[in-house]
Amino acid sequence: MAGITLETAKRHLEMWLETEEEIAVNQSYTIKDKSFTRADLGQVRKEIDYWSAKVAALENLKTRKGRNRPYRIVPRDL
Repeated sequence: MAGITLETAKRHLEMWLETEEEIAVNQSYTIKDKSFTRADLGQVRKEIDYWSAKVAALENLKTRKGRNRPYRIVPRDL
């Protein structure tokens, strides 16, 4: 996670969520006979998924020191 902090990841996630909201309201518009599209909603949702996963991973690293699943040890008498 080379240099990406939890705060940075949360900021990026919030930015992409705001972008999705703006696109959902007005994704394309027309001036005279030309049509313009702001952005691809599918790409924005991929970015939201990416940053959500990054935030989750960084929060997991912070709270559990990187462990994301429990370990079970079975003692054996050899």
